[in-house]
Amino acid sequence: METMQKFQALGLSENTVKALIKKGFEEPTPIQEKTIPLLLSGDKDIIGQAQTGTGKTAAFGLPIIERATEGRGAVQAIILTPTRELAIQVAEEINSLKGQKRLRVMPVYGGQAITQQLRGLRQGVDIVVGTPGRILDHLHRRTLKLDKISYFVLDEADEMLNMGFIEDIEEILKATNDEKKTMLFSATMPNEILHIAKKYMKDYDLVSVHQQEMTTSLTDQIYFEVNNADKFEALCRIIDIAEQFYGIVFCRTKIDVDETTSRLTDRGYDAEGLHGDISQGQREKILNKFKKQHINILVATDVAARGIDINDLTHVINYALPQDPESYVHRIGRTGRAGKEGTAITFITPEQYNRLLLIKRITKSPIRKEELPNVQEIITTKKNRIISLLEDCLESTDSEKYMDMAAKLLQERDPEHVLAAILKYSFQDELDESNYNEIRSVSIDKKGKSRLFVALGRADNMTPKKLVDMINKETGVWGNQIQEVKIFDNFSFITVPFKEAKIILDVFKTRGRGKKPMVVKAKPPAPRHK
Repeated sequence: METMQKFQALGLSENTVKALIKKGFEEPTPIQEKTIPLLLSGDKDIIGQAQTGTGKTAAFGLPIIERATEGRGAVQAIILTPTRELAIQVAEEINSLKGQKRLRVMPVYGGQAITQQLRGLRQGVDIVVGTPGRILDHLHRRTLKLDKISYFVLDEADEMLNMGFIEDIEEILKATNDEKKTMLFSATMPNEILHIAKKYMKDYDLVSVHQQEMTTSLTDQIYFEVNNADKFEALCRIIDIAEQFYGIVFCRTKIDVDETTSRLTDRGYDAEGLHGDISQGQREKILNKFKKQHINILVATDVAARGIDINDLTHVINYALPQDPESYVHRIGRTGRAGKEGTAITFITPEQYNRLLLIKRITKSPIRKEELPNVQEIITTKKNRIISLLEDCLESTDSEKYMDMAAKLLQERDPEHVLAAILKYSFQDELDESNYNEIRSVSIDKKGKSRLFVALGRADNMTPKKLVDMINKETGVWGNQIQEVKIFDNFSFITVPFKEAKIILDVFKTRGRGKKPMVVKAKPPAPRHK
């Protein structure tokens, strides 16, 4: 199989490659192609310059899995991340890539009960993924030992710098052994990061993946908030409400392509799927049908869609949000060719909103939110389309041969009833509201700010800086997001964006121990009476 050969060529074992294929990987990304062979065969440390979402977790995770020993009885790799969300994400990714290999991967971060982490560490962990503050906490407690590790990974080092973690990282590095391979990944390389590299890394290879130029000017960009289970229903509504639909639906994996294509054809749409397991001959047949518009929907993975040169697409649908901004731009740029404006539609689930913000920020794209059309809007649109079609037919002389049938029907029947019966006979299925399923509403807080009450004040020796530092250490929320800090004798107030407020509240609600949590939403001020 071509996919297996591509990954085995990097030096990966059959067990690991099978795990990659099961996850839907089709070919290595540039950072993986450059990094994996160096880590598997070379003796040097690695500095990788790459944006978020370029596949760097697999780039460092796969070699760690390959070289880790089952049942060793000591931590073999430590991966530091700037936030608890990234720690969880990286741990889950590595866990999903290990295949049949018996390795224990554990995220360690502030906000999770310390007793749960202590229990997990006592049971034995091979790969620890954690935030600097909580890793330091365990080192000070002597519940985590890093003196026998084989790999030390610093992920998103520039974000660590922005969050003030550099001193913590240096202290953690001092607790590690000399006989380890160090990997540092960062989107940018400020002097402080290079200082750490010079001080703590041996001879190293520099691996760089350059960011592509971002151009999206000819594409109208829209996103819809939708639950994962409702994506297919949302897709059908988008297709049906469009005046014309001739587009590509991008899915993450081959399995998703096959399932989505099958469901579309079952509902009567002209769709074909394209992914890495389709032969070259079949690929050419499918693309020929699509180019001639014998089918109007092509469902594809990013890899399978490469090299498709079609200039008049009306839509690109991000059924699955791409991992990185470059892929997003490459996808939607297919609609903005030959001077024609196209429409790019992205489905966003609640947990993906942060990635959408990253794409918006890096691409500088005006991606606006819209509401999905309801069933009545779609039916009304279809009725108007049918009326327009029939009006065109009335202008045509091709209907002359049906005049005798029309005359016979109108002899003894009311004209309106005759026409209604014909419309029912011709369009009943298309106008049936039961064709559409309910879509549950999704709400993602993204604008505005929230005021929080903190049960610590001057009596607890709290100052604005101490409070901000404490919240940053426990939750990973950046200090510059915490504003309007007001310290009183026995309590304090802070103001943060809605998204960060949710993170802070989620962390501190576990700290109540049966009592009121340390941080809660502040009550609105009482109304003033005139």
